[in-house]
Amino acid sequence: METDHEAVPLNLADIDASTWRELETAASSPQSAFRFLNLCSVDAEQRPQARMVVLRRADGSSRVLEFHTDTRSPKWRELSANPRVTVLGFCAQTRLQFRLRGTVELHASGSDQANAAWDKLSTWTRTTYAGGPPGDDRAFDAIDEAAPSKAVDEAKGKPHFGLLIFRARTLDWFELCRQDNRRALFTYDATGALAACRWVNP
Repeated sequence: METDHEAVPLNLADIDASTWRELETAASSPQSAFRFLNLCSVDAEQRPQARMVVLRRADGSSRVLEFHTDTRSPKWRELSANPRVTVLGFCAQTRLQFRLRGTVELHASGSDQANAAWDKLSTWTRTTYAGGPPGDDRAFDAIDEAAPSKAVDEAKGKPHFGLLIFRARTLDWFELCRQDNRRALFTYDATGALAACRWVNP
């Protein structure tokens, strides 16, 4: 059963602003539906690849989203070869979908940007980069759950830490309503300024 939710403004500029406020809030709120977003890339065989990523930072003024990843992952290789991506998010409570298209900049360990992001991570998060490469085989049946966890040197993860900075060039905004679903398209220039916006059929 669908529930009522706060009405979204009809003014396109207000919708654009509220979208980016929502994303900025999500970057620091684990409870937000937009905290976890779907990052879609294309692999070497031109097959679409999608995975959930954690939104670490959002800046509405520059239309930037920030994500973290392991530089040994297929995702890193895909984005290195083709930086054009789509970022997709949906909130079941507000029934809002944000689909952003743009490009990513990759900053590997040792870069000023990656070092600054690494310094802000918790110890636990740092240790997640100290394991084996993503996608490699792992024998879970050999793991003794009763045994105490071994201490992991968080410094071992730093060489594998990568920062992804996504710059949006378009936003496809969609609101699922009981009647008359609403959809709008927004385009941003190279500086992040709103260049064009219009209502379109859902």
